[in-house]
Amino acid sequence: PAILREARTEKGLSQEALALAANVDRSYLGRVERGDNNVALLVLIRMAKALGSSVSQLSKDAGL
Repeated sequence: PAILREARTEKGLSQEALALAANVDRSYLGRVERGDNNVALLVLIRMAKALGSSVSQLSKDAGL
């Protein structure tokens, strides 16, 4: 959630650009970033790939 926003902004991507790259709706991505929605594993994998990262690296960055 918050780590997705940090990774997205570090890459200079808008929510819309990441949503398009991960093939998800922009409003869904916004809800995930705010913590209003849980993210499905397959969607998280697509988002990590779109960010040039991995789920394990995002988890590590989030302190999980």
